[in-house]
Parts: sequence; C-alpha cells; structure tokens
Amino acid sequence: MLDVLAGFSTITVVVAVGYLLAWRGVLDEVAQHLLSRVAFFVATPALLLVILARTPLSGVLSPMLAASALSVVPGIGLWWLISRRWSLSTSDRVLGSMAATYVNSANLGIPVAAYVLGDVSLMAPVLLFQLLIFTPVCLSLLDGEQAGLRPRPWTLIKTALRNPITIGSVIGLVISVSQVHVPELVLRPIELIGNIAVPAMLLSFGVSLRLGPRPGAHGSSPLIATLVALKLVAQPLAAAAIGVAFGLHGHQLYAVCVAAALPTAQNIFTLAMRYQRSVPLIRDAIFVSTFASVPVIFAISWIFRG
Repeated sequence: MLDVLAGFSTITVVVAVGYLLAWRGVLDEVAQHLLSRVAFFVATPALLLVILARTPLSGVLSPMLAASALSVVPGIGLWWLISRRWSLSTSDRVLGSMAATYVNSANLGIPVAAYVLGDVSLMAPVLLFQLLIFTPVCLSLLDGEQAGLRPRPWTLIKTALRNPITIGSVIGLVISVSQVHVPELVLRPIELIGNIAVPAMLLSFGVSLRLGPRPGAHGSSPLIATLVALKLVAQPLAAAAIGVAFGLHGHQLYAVCVAAALPTAQNIFTLAMRYQRSVPLIRDAIFVSTFASVPVIFAISWIFRG
C-alpha cells in the first residue's frame, strides 16, 4: 500500500511544482496553454502509440474488457440524467461524462497494477477500451459540436480519424496486431516525446490551480460532488456487479474493481483546455477524485484481501 501512496505523492509533487512556477511568475496562462497543446497534439499521441505497440493483445480480449467497458455505462447515464438540471452544452456534458468514468489508467493505473494487483497487464483491458473506443467517440462529439456538425456516424468517424490522439492509438494498435518489428532507432525518439505527456499535463494542471478560479468557485460544488460520487462510488459498484455477472471472481474481479476506483485521468483536463469547455469543473473533479480515491482503493483492497 505504500507504493500506492508513492504513486499519488509523485503526481502531487509535480502538480505542486506547476503551482509554484505559476506563483513565482515562471509560467503564465500562455505557458499553460502551450503545455496543454504539446500534450494534446504531440506527446499524448506518441505515448499511446508506444504503449499500444508494446501491449500484447493475447488475454486482453476477455470478460475483464467487457466488464471494464460496461462499468462506464451507469455513470454516463446518471450524469446525463442528473446534469439536465444545469444548463450545460453537449461538450460540457461529454467532458462531464469522461470526468465521471474515465480512469487514470496510465500514470496511476500502471503503478497500482504493478504494486497492488501484482500484474501490469491487468490494466491493459481498461487502457484499450479507453484509448480505442471511449476517447475517439468523445473526441468526435467534441469536434462535431465545435464545427457545428450533428453527431452522425460518418461525422464521428471522420472527426476521429483527424484527431491526433486517435491516430496515435490506431497506429500503435496496428503495430501490435500485425506484430511488425519497429526498430528501436524509430521507437525510442517517439517514446522520448511521449514521456513529455504526463509531466506536461500535471504542470499545466498545477498552473491552473494557481491562476484559475479557486476550487468550487462559480457555484460548481454540486457538479464536482456529483462527478466525484459517480466516479468513486457508482463506477466501482457497477464494475463489481458487472464483473460478477460475467463470471469474474477472485483476483480478476478485484482488478476490475480497483481499476474502476482510480481517479479521473489528468488528460481530461487537457481536453477541457483544448476545447475551452468546463475547465475549472474538470480541474476540480480531477483534484478531488485523486485524493478521495486513496481511501476507496484501500477499502476495496481490504474487502478482497482482508
């Protein structure tokens, strides 16, 4: 469990560095937008390409993948139902759906899988679902509204294929499926660029905490509480119920529940910055869910491992 705390503390330190740099005037709002753009257009696609290219698909297409995918449905449904009481655009509701269900499967999920679950590959089903299905659909909806287009199937496909994150994910998947050997001379520079993604996200997040509205400002506290409750209560419970229905038990069911209880991923903040929608709300939901997820994961571990 100390390793779980170490993973959370690492994230906290990098966010704090971004906050301090903004406080000292080293980074400003222009730098924040630059970091977000680098993460969105360059670093994150490179990171996802490398992760998927090196992820074997054998054993990934399993009941765990189905349980992880279906566990987002109740949270999304409840969010769209509850959010009707607020005047939100389609983009706001799409980003809220991601904040309520999109787990931090990379920079937190991988350490948790390694040190809590004992097997990094157990996080692969969540990664694949989020990168290849969930993210392209949400990005297509966001791009579609920004361009004033109705979310028709062909529109979703075209906008997805133009998105750099989707492109990076698809290239990585093709490499993995085809088992093409990519020379390290080619892969290492891409990996080096991809390594910028998480620090850039976290630094930008820290700058926003300093320069943006204070957490809970503009009457967003009910929205934040709703998103965090859906993320850390509704999704783990849904994952447990769906996992049992699919015949999962023991360590596999434990892995599905822990993955569902991970906090909202920082890259949702990058998307909010990219589309300039719900930035304070998404930032605060990530901030609160990151710290609140610690006792939730501890509780799940205690239930399964006594």
